[in-house]
Amino acid sequence: MKRISTLIIGVAMLCLAGCCNTNEPIKIETPKRPAGQEHVVGLTAPKIETVRIGVIGLGMRGDGAVVRLINIPGVEIVALCDLVPERVEEGQTILRKAGRPEAAAYHTSEEAWKELCQRDDIDLVYVVTDWNNHANIGVYAMEHGKHVAIEVPAAMTLDEIWALINTSERTRKHCMQLENCVYDFFEMTALNMAQQGLFGEVIHVEGSYIHNLEDYWSEYYNNWRLNYNNEHRGDVYPTHGIGPVTQVLNIHRGDRMKTLVSMDTKPFNGKKIAEKVGVTNKDIEFQNGDHTLTLIQTEKGKTIHIQHNVMTPRPYSRMYQLTGTDGFANKYPIEQFCLRPTQIEEGGKINHEDLNAHGAVPAKVHEALVEQYKHPIHRELEKRAKEVGGHGGMDFIMDWRLIYCLQNGLPLDMDVYDLAEWCCLAELTRISIENGNAPVEIPDFTRGHWNDVQGYRHAYAE
Repeated sequence: MKRISTLIIGVAMLCLAGCCNTNEPIKIETPKRPAGQEHVVGLTAPKIETVRIGVIGLGMRGDGAVVRLINIPGVEIVALCDLVPERVEEGQTILRKAGRPEAAAYHTSEEAWKELCQRDDIDLVYVVTDWNNHANIGVYAMEHGKHVAIEVPAAMTLDEIWALINTSERTRKHCMQLENCVYDFFEMTALNMAQQGLFGEVIHVEGSYIHNLEDYWSEYYNNWRLNYNNEHRGDVYPTHGIGPVTQVLNIHRGDRMKTLVSMDTKPFNGKKIAEKVGVTNKDIEFQNGDHTLTLIQTEKGKTIHIQHNVMTPRPYSRMYQLTGTDGFANKYPIEQFCLRPTQIEEGGKINHEDLNAHGAVPAKVHEALVEQYKHPIHRELEKRAKEVGGHGGMDFIMDWRLIYCLQNGLPLDMDVYDLAEWCCLAELTRISIENGNAPVEIPDFTRGHWNDVQGYRHAYAE
């Protein structure tokens, strides 16, 4: 009997191995780069002494952007655009109170934003609309000679992603996604620590957007965000989670995301919320699961875990975890570091006893590490950022760095390929889920240039 059981188990294992070997990832086409185009890794553009800006979208995020931008030297707000005239007037009020001249106003039609993009006195179009319009506006703005900065997610489909890439490559205009979480204080401190080798080689990272939106659904104009979740499945809002951790992994700067697998729960709460709040398309079953999780493997054998949940009661979390060969960092639910004692001693400035490799460093050591490895950008901007505000200051730092790089002719902190890699999860996770949680290839959006630059770095003027 034992021999038969062993034989059956052996055959089963062989069958399983055979299935796994034939379970190739779903291939995703990478369109050929159009003739005459070149990649924009490390793209620079002529310096702009005074950055003239047109802001499109003045709702939940747009008016705050106006406040932040006018607190940056060398910025002029030239034009404001929104579907709702009252929002444009609120933007004008912000300018007047700051002693700034009123901006040109656009609100007469759903395509008034095109008139803004056509102006010849704008350098940067700052897009803060609903998700469905982000990519279209971005492409149009670049085609009309403007750099563009787009709120998250900047693109929801692969077609939109490739349109933004091709337009940026063809026009040589910057296309940056306005991902604020990469400038948060813990994230940038941990990034600095990782870049200085305190964690050894980072081999696994985790990020998420876990935020119960129960109190916010009705604040989205025409209920656009709940409508999107009603009609689409997958991780539709991945950038806050994936942005910071991919910078640590040097994605398209020495490594690239290669394959993902995703799965979700049923929309237990999503369906109830749709019935309560109301959605435009009531003829379909609510699509997006309450909780979506995605695993990603990189070309160099590292792993990424990303989650999305806006439907259930849970404390806010972006997870943000780094696992390295010599250490660990974690932001949620509590901030902590775990380092080998030798790593602390070799750091040069901190030498403490009672450290081990399976527990968080004591509070005093934690504080000393945060002070020692505070990012140079934060040393320069933290005080001003917290005064101006925007998610504790990280929004202001995001805008400051964008303007700083434009004024100095530097590569932006986030390029169009970052945009593509972070946003592609929206469609690729859906493909994985709808095909039985199958592995899916992640395109090389640089089309062969992911290894040209070694290591993620912020650019500085000499």
